[in-house]
Amino acid sequence: MRVLLVEDEPDLGAAIKRTLTQEAYIVDWVQDGLEAWGYLESQWAQYTLAIFDWLLPGLSGVELCQRLRTQNSPLPILMLTAKDRPEDTAEGLDAGADDYLVKPFRKIELLARLRALQRRSPYFQPQQLQVGRLTLDYGTHNVSIADVDGQVPQSVLLTHKEFQLLEYFMQHPTQIVTRDQILNQLWGADAYAVSNVVAALMRQLRRKLSEQGCENAIETIYGVGYRLSL
Repeated sequence: MRVLLVEDEPDLGAAIKRTLTQEAYIVDWVQDGLEAWGYLESQWAQYTLAIFDWLLPGLSGVELCQRLRTQNSPLPILMLTAKDRPEDTAEGLDAGADDYLVKPFRKIELLARLRALQRRSPYFQPQQLQVGRLTLDYGTHNVSIADVDGQVPQSVLLTHKEFQLLEYFMQHPTQIVTRDQILNQLWGADAYAVSNVVAALMRQLRRKLSEQGCENAIETIYGVGYRLSL
């Protein structure tokens, strides 16, 4: 699940990003409304949720909501603000926000609001994603691997990053995925990752799949990238 976080307070933005990352969200964090619109204008569909601060340089959170809704984007939006008057709440919701959270707030409430938005989202994920012999379970972070003879599937527990990597491949079956696409998808557009992190993660995931009889599930297309092959 990918979130666009637009918050210009450095400490608060860093704290929110850290909280969401710990919950297995992939977070793109920007601190300027115009920069955020650069992300949203052409690629809003890649996000599951958006979190906008109300007062931002460039474009306000309200203006971002209005621009998205004029493009008929159904992206769920949570508005963050210190404004707590009923008129302010009404203005934010009328601009297109789906929910409203007044600062300061607790982590547990932020996460609960996001889960509620996900349930109402047109992009709400099913409990499982199945491709070929693989079934990915969003509730347990397990992947089940069906036996070729129809026996009871073997279940493998994945780390957050392994889960996100396999999910990305399963959402793009048979497509070639490049290293840069994986870096952007798993670590965010502004994240730094060392050169061998994708290869190391790929080895871990392949090993777990291979140990349960699913060898060669992800093939290397030399000089290009990787592809799920089931």
